[in-house]
Amino acid sequence: MKKFRTLCTAVLFAGVFLCMAGCGSKQTPVEVTPIASDTLFVEKVENLPEDFIFGMDASCVPALEASGVKYYDYDGNEADVFETLAKSGYNYIRVRVWNDPYDENGNGYGGGNCDINTAVEIGKRATNYGMKLLVDFHYSDFWADPGKQMVPKAWKGMDVDTKAQALYEYTKDCLKQLKKAKVDVGMVQIGNETNGAMCGEKQWVNISKLMNAGSKAIREVFPKALIAVHFANPEKVTNYTSYANNLNYYNVDYDVFASSYYPYWHGTLENLSAVLSGVAEKYNKKVMVAETSYAYTPEDTDFNGNTISDGGSIVKDYPMTVQGQANHLRNVVDTMVNKTTNGIGVFYWEGTWITVGGASYEENAVLWEKYGSGWAASYAAGYDPNDAGKYYGGCACDNQAVFDAEGKPLESLKVFTLLKEGNQAPVKPDAIEDTTLMIDLNGTIVLPETVNAVMTDNSKAPVKVEWQNVDYDKMYNGGVAQYDIVGIADGMEAHCYVSMIQYNFLENYSFEDGETGWTATALKTMDELCVENKATDSLTGTYHYHFWSAASDSVEFTLEQEPEHLPAGTYKYSISIMGGDGGDMEIYAYVKVNGEVVKKQPMTMTGYGNWDTAWIPEFTYNGTDTIAVGIYVKCSGSGNGAWGKIDDALLNSVSQ
Repeated sequence: MKKFRTLCTAVLFAGVFLCMAGCGSKQTPVEVTPIASDTLFVEKVENLPEDFIFGMDASCVPALEASGVKYYDYDGNEADVFETLAKSGYNYIRVRVWNDPYDENGNGYGGGNCDINTAVEIGKRATNYGMKLLVDFHYSDFWADPGKQMVPKAWKGMDVDTKAQALYEYTKDCLKQLKKAKVDVGMVQIGNETNGAMCGEKQWVNISKLMNAGSKAIREVFPKALIAVHFANPEKVTNYTSYANNLNYYNVDYDVFASSYYPYWHGTLENLSAVLSGVAEKYNKKVMVAETSYAYTPEDTDFNGNTISDGGSIVKDYPMTVQGQANHLRNVVDTMVNKTTNGIGVFYWEGTWITVGGASYEENAVLWEKYGSGWAASYAAGYDPNDAGKYYGGCACDNQAVFDAEGKPLESLKVFTLLKEGNQAPVKPDAIEDTTLMIDLNGTIVLPETVNAVMTDNSKAPVKVEWQNVDYDKMYNGGVAQYDIVGIADGMEAHCYVSMIQYNFLENYSFEDGETGWTATALKTMDELCVENKATDSLTGTYHYHFWSAASDSVEFTLEQEPEHLPAGTYKYSISIMGGDGGDMEIYAYVKVNGEVVKKQPMTMTGYGNWDTAWIPEFTYNGTDTIAVGIYVKCSGSGNGAWGKIDDALLNSVSQ
């Protein structure tokens, strides 16, 4: 095979990837034959720039391979996964870097044990196949994200100036190692999902000092590399505006404002486009999606459980199928290319992270512990005792990979190549859209005769459904409960999630209509007190009331509703809360009559997902007095500040 000199960026020319960067490494040009798909429908993305970044975070590959994972090409032959990625249109590989992800005995924390040695190994392989490297410095010894920005062990106790110098020297040393290995570094990330914190610092004057220390090192070693900052939660628009303002105010040296975008949590593509375009236009910055993914199946493959799975509580923008995964990725690219100012690229997160072992949890756990191929090993307890130390285990995103459990590439891996011209495979049903019904206990259950089939082009068409083994007596007589009714529609499984409920005299009981009907009164100055759209944090539907405040003793508020036209009678009232970092708390559900609390029930917050439901089982109302029901919350706060979610307020009559 003829070999080519290296020049500047990886481009596709005459069927061959050329690395063009002056990196000086010996490379294996990748022969790219036209990729086709008989099954995948991909709409062309117009106006696609030649230099648009198609990236893959593949940080766990070495740990997975050490655990016995093998990867294959489209013909079923064992192949280097980085070669397969290059042939599939990827031109960038992203790798996270932790300072020291090992305990005192050299045992790895997991998540790929991704230190600079891992980055060098991955970088050399990526460069060999004509792909650039994005180096993602977490500036932590383990996972850094909006909820965790822990200082590395070696920097603990340092003042910010000393820490900034250590960060500069560490960054420069790492980059020199990559340069010595002739890795083609195209971009460097200073921090990972640094939502108001980084490397143990929580004040922007200090965060910016650390960021500029990293930027200084990057400019000195790789002066042509782009420098990226990275945040999460674009659905919180004012937060992104604040981050960009702070970066500008403190003169942080960077080129790219990058965002995570997971549709399960992060709102709409329209919102993503708007917030990133706002930053790009106001500050003349490039913008990109640093992380995204979507599930190709609801099933788990490694006995560990997944972050995202099927069920009535998950709002799915696309079916959890290979085609659904492809449609998501195509639409994210189209959003960045055609609807976002200065959008330069999209990175898929850990699409190569698949199951290890396979026979049992016990078999897999041995590999996760030994090679760090799970999200966390038990050895991480010394560094992160409250999370990894309790919940260590395997991969939680194997159902979002673009390879199947055996290491064979999915058709969705072809998207980045196919979207350049489009791929008009026959449009056909791909999955059945879930149906949700809420039925009063005294109402009549009527299941739909048709459901929507989601087509491969993401359009919808009604199809007849036959519901199987429906136990109406159980639903009528089972009280308040939820049921998953399974049916068959066009040969595919359909689900109707039926919630049997009591009539609720409260308006907008689960906040699906925003603030409607509710009055929130902040009794102290709080950072956030609002309705939030996040299905995974909701008890019912996709909305709930959210609160958070970082300062000590800053959380105190009431949330209440005055029900209109409530007839005289006997009633019961309930409301639910979950949250954490509350410290000393006083929380209770209450009933007020003429402004005075006449009934209350204590509540508490014990952590994420642990909903506490308070019931005031019985009270009488005369039909004329002013009545209000609600919740009072007061927290002293601990750790990163008190936070919580409130949902499902019920006011029901009690039969006498």
